[in-house]
Amino acid sequence: MVQTMVRTLLFPSSFFDVHKVDEDLQAEYDAVQNTGLFDVVLFGYEKWFHHGELVLTREPAEPVNAVYRGWMMKPDLYERFYHQLAERGIVLITAPEAYAAMHVFPNVYKLVEDDTAKMRVFPLHGEIDIEAVKKEFARFMVKDYVKSVKGTAFPKYFDQSIDQRSFNQWMEVFYQYRGDLLTGGICIKEYLDLKKYGNRTNEFRVFYANYEIVSVSRNSGQLQGTAEPPKGLIEKYRNLSGVFYTVDFAELEDGTWKIVEAGDGGVSGLSDGQDYEAFFRALYQCFA
Repeated sequence: MVQTMVRTLLFPSSFFDVHKVDEDLQAEYDAVQNTGLFDVVLFGYEKWFHHGELVLTREPAEPVNAVYRGWMMKPDLYERFYHQLAERGIVLITAPEAYAAMHVFPNVYKLVEDDTAKMRVFPLHGEIDIEAVKKEFARFMVKDYVKSVKGTAFPKYFDQSIDQRSFNQWMEVFYQYRGDLLTGGICIKEYLDLKKYGNRTNEFRVFYANYEIVSVSRNSGQLQGTAEPPKGLIEKYRNLSGVFYTVDFAELEDGTWKIVEAGDGGVSGLSDGQDYEAFFRALYQCFA
């Protein structure tokens, strides 16, 4: 396996000032600066995400490898981002094909199928035969190729009581919620019963970089001391197609563990309560 050395991080700027980091990423930016381990380059948020124009606070004197820490992009936008940066001497360690491999869940599914919920995919805006779906799944949830609409009025799952007309109506609501962020197609996933501690599920996010484990952190607001994913399961997914990516594990009611999500490491958030400085020190070591 070819490993990559990285000394540069790339962050989006504030919408209002290209020389300041995006306010929502200020804590990460400060942690990076406190470690003193990385050079940091900002790119103009408003120019890129609204106009497709790449504005950098500075350009390296010679080509450098870099890790992106910022907001999700659709794969086609990320591909343009990657190539425009490369023309300016900044080579992201995650190539477009690697980004799509981890960011688009149907691509990841074939790699983690043994340890995740069953899933079927459908094209956008086509009618999904709900009776056929119900024959395969007793309960199921809906997401597009990247995200669900968790935390909205959209049902967290459907069961055998749903009929075609009602499901079609709910899908229109789904499309409205996702709006311009709608990506790929529709995923119908088997709904899993997650174990709860109080009112919190027990989910962990694992960051992997350069075929090493960067961090394992509680990712659902649960208390310290809850069960952790089996080490063997975490190690099993250390060699997926991306060089920097995340896998989310959740404990089920019966005490077993399943993968509930995966993603590109550059656009995956750190967990609440995670030690940001420790994360970036570990990331540096993985890419050293």
